Amino acid sequence: MLDSIFTASTTGDYLTLTGMLSALGASLLLGLIISLAYIHTHKKEGYSRSFVVTLIMLPAIISVIIMLIGNNVARAFSLAGAFSLIRFRSAPGDPKDIAYIFFTLAVGLGCGMGYLAYSAIFAIMLCIVMIILNEISFAAPQTSSMQLKIIIPEDLNFQGLFDDILNKYTSSWNLKKVKTGDFGSIFEVVYSLNLKGEADQKKFIDELRCRNGNLNITLTQNQLLSAEN
Repeated sequence: MLDSIFTASTTGDYLTLTGMLSALGASLLLGLIISLAYIHTHKKEGYSRSFVVTLIMLPAIISVIIMLIGNNVARAFSLAGAFSLIRFRSAPGDPKDIAYIFFTLAVGLGCGMGYLAYSAIFAIMLCIVMIILNEISFAAPQTSSMQLKIIIPEDLNFQGLFDDILNKYTSSWNLKKVKTGDFGSIFEVVYSLNLKGEADQKKFIDELRCRNGNLNITLTQNQLLSAEN
């Protein structure tokens, strides 16, 4: 009786209760596995709890949508029209986070089409690969790309003032920008640099502030800057 309630036969494709529950359960389980892999690979840089929950929900949502559409073209166009009304205004995130979104979408698509075993193999293999790449620090840069802002009083000549310190603590650097502030009473000098892996950032800043009269110094990761901008 329950199967007859949950069965649709408008185009010859049948959506049964057992099939729907199997796809929904598999997509939720695989979404949970993907979210655990994401948590493991983002322990150092941190992660958003809402994004982790989203990784669990997305495969189930996509699988249900695929099951409801089936081979019905009219439903597909209606769904496309409904989703076109939704606008996503969030700023672009980390490329790896976007890849996880597509990962969950692919798993949900496979579960919705009934390929539960293939979806499970795909999800587990890719999660293992992501964990291995994270453990071996694959493609991790040997130097840290950063931006340095130094405030200098107007009575100091900034040209060549910090060259020896920069050569000591960085593998490469270049002067990006110089501007005045407080009606010309100070200079703001901006450097782009690659900090050496073994460099002590505290000693680096201490030596810089001994040269600039202990005024403000800001050392920022370039990735954080791009995300904020």
